[in-house]
Amino acid sequence: MFGFLKEKLKKVFDKLKKDETAEVKEIEKRLGEEKKVIVKLGKEEKKLGDRKKEIKKELREALNDKDEKMLGSKASGIAKNHQDSSAKEEKIGQKLEKIEEKIEIIEEKKEEKKGFFEKIREKFSGNITEEEFEEFFQDLEIVLIENNLSIKVIDDLKEKMQREIIGTSLKKEDLPEKIQYLLKQRFKEILLEPFDLVEKIKEKKKGPFVIVFFGINGTGKTTTIAKVANMLKKKGLSIVLAASDTFRAASIEQLEKHAANLNLKVIKHEYGSDPAAVAFDAIAHAKARSIDVVLIDTAGRMHTKADLMKEMEKIVRVSKPDLKIFIGESIVGNDMVEQASKFNENIGIDASILTKADVDEKGGAMISIGSVTGKPIIYLGVGQTYDDLEKFNPEKMIKSIF
Repeated sequence: MFGFLKEKLKKVFDKLKKDETAEVKEIEKRLGEEKKVIVKLGKEEKKLGDRKKEIKKELREALNDKDEKMLGSKASGIAKNHQDSSAKEEKIGQKLEKIEEKIEIIEEKKEEKKGFFEKIREKFSGNITEEEFEEFFQDLEIVLIENNLSIKVIDDLKEKMQREIIGTSLKKEDLPEKIQYLLKQRFKEILLEPFDLVEKIKEKKKGPFVIVFFGINGTGKTTTIAKVANMLKKKGLSIVLAASDTFRAASIEQLEKHAANLNLKVIKHEYGSDPAAVAFDAIAHAKARSIDVVLIDTAGRMHTKADLMKEMEKIVRVSKPDLKIFIGESIVGNDMVEQASKFNENIGIDASILTKADVDEKGGAMISIGSVTGKPIIYLGVGQTYDDLEKFNPEKMIKSIF
């Protein structure tokens, strides 16, 4: 979970925290090996030089030899050895030249491999100007956008960083830690600690605790309601479900199937009937039988947004819920953030539950939804079974990113 965002930010921070990446170390290892070859060749070159001296000495001795035949034969052999040595020396020289060219290429590659923050360390020291800040923030902004952070969150981060960095005397080696600290602090401000749903329900002294769930069709809303019902039932609470999605075909049957699996009661009307009336009847049923919790499923048709929002407003007005919970699919990123924003503007959201968090490789949408709603994420859907509902842990998420 959050692997993609973690990987992206890790690449940014690690390149500043460490002087060399693993790849640069590998390059340096290869560089060291090439340098060993140079040393070896240098030794061979020295041996050749010594051999040359010996050859010259032998030549001088041969010239003093009175046996002309021996002189001719020996001189010929010495000349050949000298020629072979010269050829070998030339080859060594060529190899040395190639190695030096390779070393130069490796050094250039090492320079290219310096990361975003490592370049910052070299380029900036204290009193960073606004132009310099804009230059390095662009790279960070790309990473954040790629990981589904909303523009609003990024703009807030930028504004805070500008206040904390521009014109201040920062040592260049402290800059990455400062940026990381500011990111963590902002994420902590956005990702509120979730409340304990069970405790909140038990705190209500009179009447059933009513929860209305909102969300777009296809996000796993009805299944998530079943997961919440399963969790509350295991905590000893009694539950009734309200099938207030009277618009989508088979929505009532879907809720009934979950209810049958969990041995729970569903209050329903005919398709096309008033969803608010279904909610009203479910609450009346709960009051009459002293049931602890009413969970209300609602429609999520986005192709008629205005009608949908009016319908949700009426359900809220009639049911007077204790909680209004938005259910969104975390992997759709900014689309989910836009959905949450619309529901929050029109109805007001008290908390969110995000589905498919187990396959969310980015995680930025969680930060964005916390920002646009200003309310906590309380649970994450992390699988297909009724038990796959995990309490959201902001600290754990932030830690997993950094």
